[in-house]
Amino acid sequence: MAEGKPKTSPKAIKFLFGGLAGMGATVFVQPLDLVKNRMQLSGQGTKAREYKTSFHALFSILKNEGVGGIYTGLSAGLLRQATYTTTRLGIYTILFEKMTGEDGRPPNFLLKALIGMTAGATGAFVGTPAEVALIRMTADGRLPADQRRGYSNVFNALARITREEGVTTLWRGCIPTMARAVVVNAAQLASYSQSKQALLDSGYFGDDILCHFCASMISGLVTTAASMPVDIVKTRIQNMRMIDGKPEYKNGLEVLMKVIRNEGFFSLWKGFTPYYARLGPHTVLTFIFLEQMNRMYKTHVLDR
Repeated sequence: MAEGKPKTSPKAIKFLFGGLAGMGATVFVQPLDLVKNRMQLSGQGTKAREYKTSFHALFSILKNEGVGGIYTGLSAGLLRQATYTTTRLGIYTILFEKMTGEDGRPPNFLLKALIGMTAGATGAFVGTPAEVALIRMTADGRLPADQRRGYSNVFNALARITREEGVTTLWRGCIPTMARAVVVNAAQLASYSQSKQALLDSGYFGDDILCHFCASMISGLVTTAASMPVDIVKTRIQNMRMIDGKPEYKNGLEVLMKVIRNEGFFSLWKGFTPYYARLGPHTVLTFIFLEQMNRMYKTHVLDR
């Protein structure tokens, strides 16, 4: 008689492990996220660049804001992972298991991508308030002292944004955030699963940390190239101010057109190095933490 599907962890555990994996990774890569956001906002509206390279940006931040400055916005980064990553990885894992055949055969590539896009869009909507706070907190240090928002932590940021600009501002840039998440998750989650499967099928890798690392680095590169133009739109919209009662940008398309016209086409990939340097390790660490937590839970709970 054929055996049924193997026992799996409860849905609550899947969500919890997803969030913890993302939060653990964020502690390591927050400085890169800060540099990426500063690079995307530098030289806004002109071809002049505030920072020549990612290293120039990093050294400038260290020089002007101190070592603590490179961890500006960490509380917002952690809350983003607690909301966005918990939701997206939890939903992805649940849908992935539902679409897995009785014989254990995983979904095909297109189905993986569709599952990833659904999980990403849902997670992005839940995580947008923390994303808005993160963008503003990481951007603050580049402004003159009299123009800084000066949020003390993510909860202070969320409370002040609600009080000063209205609760709907917490979801400013929600559409490009969800669009970016669709691209990121279709690319990241599907390419991770596909890369991992290809590495295992090659016969040179076992299902271990080395395999997870290599699959994550491939996935991170694909994801970076695909998602950067949407990410710069999201960053600019969420950081924009009202000018004479009107927003700087009407929509994401206007951001794209202004960046291309004023800063050049390849400025859509401004900050590519810190973005990949952040996304690569973040992807690696997230999946490694997730795989290890799942393995420990299986060993110590499910198999007992």
